[in-house]
Amino acid sequence: MANEDLSKLRIDKSVQTFRPARRRKIFYLLGAILLVILAGFLYLNGFIRPAVSVEVATVSQVYPSQTFSQLSASGYVVAQRKAAVASKVTGRLVALMVEEGSRVKEGQIIARLENEDVIAARDQAEANLKLTRANLEGVKAELEDVSRIYHRNKELSERGIIPRAEYDTSEARYLKTRASLAAAEAAVNVGLAALQAAKVAVEYTLVRAPFDAVVLTKNADIGDIVTPLGAAANAKAAVVTIADLGSLLVEADVSETNLGLVKAGQPCEILLDALPGSRFRGVVHTIVPTADRTKATIMVKVRFLDKDPRILPEMRAKVSFLLRPVKPSEEKPRTAVSRAAIVSHGSNPTVFVIQGDRVVETPVKTGEALGEMIEILDGVKVGERVVTKPTGRLKNGSRIKIAEK
Repeated sequence: MANEDLSKLRIDKSVQTFRPARRRKIFYLLGAILLVILAGFLYLNGFIRPAVSVEVATVSQVYPSQTFSQLSASGYVVAQRKAAVASKVTGRLVALMVEEGSRVKEGQIIARLENEDVIAARDQAEANLKLTRANLEGVKAELEDVSRIYHRNKELSERGIIPRAEYDTSEARYLKTRASLAAAEAAVNVGLAALQAAKVAVEYTLVRAPFDAVVLTKNADIGDIVTPLGAAANAKAAVVTIADLGSLLVEADVSETNLGLVKAGQPCEILLDALPGSRFRGVVHTIVPTADRTKATIMVKVRFLDKDPRILPEMRAKVSFLLRPVKPSEEKPRTAVSRAAIVSHGSNPTVFVIQGDRVVETPVKTGEALGEMIEILDGVKVGERVVTKPTGRLKNGSRIKIAEK
């Protein structure tokens, strides 16, 4: 029985068996092929391609005048007509009719000092003048009367009708009245002069604007003692400071070495720090014929061609000295980018716009060349970053890293 059981355990070689090792080899081969295909797909689509190092530029707004600017200089807006307005007499300020920013006309009353005493003196002078004029009229009437008597007595005396003594008396009275008339006329003149002096004294208590201007600062207030010398304790020498905004110029410092690039009448463009979005046309007004030895500069005064109420004294300014005047079509800024960012594909230029850590190749429409920049009419917007000097390795969707400068 045991031998019979052992005979049953013999292997039947006629039946084919499955080999697991062979199946595993097939699976490995298929997996390797799939990995190669996936790696190729990821590489071709930039998912595992190494990041390309690139330089970056920003799409910006450029003024065409920047392409024909010879020289730039900094300075400040300065009023050429400026005055610290004070009174001609010492007194207490009792009225102030303006404040900072007020516009005043020539001759307009800005402030008034105490003047009751001088007004009283003026009124007295006016009354005295009226009295002397009344006396003058009385003397004139008297002279007319004695003049008739004198001429009548003269005729009667020549005919011997009246005594000579009576004629002499009338003549003396006539001459005396004429003298009184001269004295009365002189008194009137004295009264006129006294009244004029009183009016001037009153006028001295009124502070008037010497020219059309704008009030820059208020240096005194009601109740302050104002004096023309300002020597008294706590006294104010000036009531207000004014400036003629029509006389505003930019005073710019130009290096001595660059003075040859500047000449009177040269067109300029003025940019104010306070108004960065505006540019103002200007022209060289004058070159001050002296140098500042501490800075080795020459002061150049530049006049505004266009008035603007936003321009104020002491604003910081930058002046560009131009080769030619700015044309009307060149006054507005244009969207532009560095020429090195443009990739030419025949007549279809493109740029690589940076989005995160990748680039997107974007078609653009270009315009006029602006020096090292080129105008962009369509395709990208101001503020977008683009790749400059793109290499052949850079493709649409490529990963990038920005090169450190």
